Amino acid sequence: MAVREIRLFGDPVLKTVSDPIASFDAKTRALIEDLLDTTKLPGRAGVAAPQIGVNLRAFSYNIHGDVGYLINPVLTELSGEKVLLDEGCLSVPGLWHKTPRWQFARAEGLDLDGNPIEVSGSGLMAQALQHECDHLDGLVYLDRLESDERKNAMRNLRATDWFMK
Repeated sequence: MAVREIRLFGDPVLKTVSDPIASFDAKTRALIEDLLDTTKLPGRAGVAAPQIGVNLRAFSYNIHGDVGYLINPVLTELSGEKVLLDEGCLSVPGLWHKTPRWQFARAEGLDLDGNPIEVSGSGLMAQALQHECDHLDGLVYLDRLESDERKNAMRNLRATDWFMK
């Protein structure tokens, strides 16, 4: 369908808990197509619906060419150790910070026919599942940073040319 513009940090939709998707109709199919198209651009590991201005619980991912989506996802397993990983976000362009993430993640959700599906993985997949589910809960990765790293991130954010001053 279309590559959609990414909303930037400071946009209220990014701090709003997303609503569950209740109907699997043409509008939902169009949203998923837009999410997939938007995620397929180079350098993108995932896009959540709030990042394109839609307050619904869905995201797409593109991890090493494995492209997919989840509707109404729920993280059902987080395991291994929490490790500090370099993390960035399309909604916070140009900034990368050490973010604590679990080494393994499993998410369950629905496909466009309302059937249950599951996505799991370690490494970048685990990080993306946690990152995108956070977006659906009104969180950005900056909210997960440890105290000193968060202070540094906020200082870096204020120094960007795109942040609302």
